[in-house]
Amino acid sequence: MGCVPISLVGLDADDTLWHSERHFASIEERFRNLVAPWITETEAADRLLERERANLEFFGYGAKGFTLSMIETAIEASNGTIPTEAIERLIEWGKEILAHPVELLPGVAETIDALDGDVRLALITKGDLFHQEAKIAASGLADRFDRIEILSEKSPDQYRQVLGRCDASPSEFLMVGNSLRSDVLPVIDIGGHGVHVPHQLIWGHERVEREGLTVDWHQLDEIRQLPDLVARLNEERAS
Repeated sequence: MGCVPISLVGLDADDTLWHSERHFASIEERFRNLVAPWITETEAADRLLERERANLEFFGYGAKGFTLSMIETAIEASNGTIPTEAIERLIEWGKEILAHPVELLPGVAETIDALDGDVRLALITKGDLFHQEAKIAASGLADRFDRIEILSEKSPDQYRQVLGRCDASPSEFLMVGNSLRSDVLPVIDIGGHGVHVPHQLIWGHERVEREGLTVDWHQLDEIRQLPDLVARLNEERAS
C-alpha cells in the first residue's frame, strides 16, 4: 500500500449510519405469517430470498424490490389463490418501510464530528435513489459529507468510478460498513482499505462465508472506534 496517508473515508449508510435491516426483518416476519397457510416459515424465508436475488437485476436494492418480491413469492406459494386483500396488505407494508423515520445508530454523529477536518468524508450507499435521498435528507448528516454517492451496486468498478470522481487513489481510501460483501471486499480488491463494523442483523444476500478468505480488513466493534483507527493508520504511514 505504501506510505500514502488515508485522506478519504467512505461510510456506508444502511445499518452503518442508521437502522435499516430491522425494518425489513419486522415486515418479513409478518410476511412469513401471511403465507403460513401454504408454506412453512423456513420455506417462506428461503423462497423470498431466492426471489429477491433473482429480482435484483430488474428492481435493484431496497424496499420497492423487496415488496414486489414478497408479492411474487406469495402468489407462487399460494398457487395464485392468495386474496386481493393480502396483496394490498403487502403493498402497505412496503410503504411502511419507505415511510419509517431515520434512526441514527449510537455514536454516529460524534464519530463524524471527530473525523471532520482530518479527512474528506464520502457517504457511499446503494439502493433505490428516491428512498436513499429521502433517508439522507432526514438523517441531518448530508451537509457533513464532502461527497454523496448512491450506487446501483457496490462493485470494484463502481468504487473505481467513485474514486475517480473524488480525485483519490485506492491507497488513500478507506471504506467503512457493516457488509463484507459490499463495503469491504470490493474495496480491498481495488487496493483500498476496508473496515468492517458488524450489525446484529444482516440480509441473507449480504452474508459472506469467511472461511477461505485470504484478504485482511480492519474490524471494529463499534463506529466510535473509527477516528482512533484512522489516526493510528496515518501515524504508521508517517513513521
